Amino acid sequence: MATELPIILVIEDEEAIQIIVEDALSEGGFHIETVKTGEEAITLLKSGLRQYRAVVTDVNLLGRLDGWDIARAAREIDPHFPVVYMTGGAADKWPVLGVPNSILLQKPFAPAQVVAAVSQLLNTGSQQTGPV
Repeated sequence: MATELPIILVIEDEEAIQIIVEDALSEGGFHIETVKTGEEAITLLKSGLRQYRAVVTDVNLLGRLDGWDIARAAREIDPHFPVVYMTGGAADKWPVLGVPNSILLQKPFAPAQVVAAVSQLLNTGSQQTGPV
């Protein structure tokens, strides 16, 4: 019985954090695709080649685009697209720049928190959530 795992797009330019997030989500039952820049992420989201179920993005990234830009692009595709932000220093900007019904994880966070955040957004749909 082969069931397809939900695909989560992870955008993180720091390799150590990337590995932690990938491992946690894989163990949590998700298929992961990872990119390092906002430009790559938005290209993948808009291509429609994959049916991504959620985005987990660092806020500060290499390149011109940041996590706030990626979330807005995802919400243009689907107004309820699940978004989990990760940040070490931009949490204070979330209320203004973050998309509604998203979750912000303050670094450092436990690997289980990213799995819980993605699962919560996938399970609750458009229910309002706050910082974790």
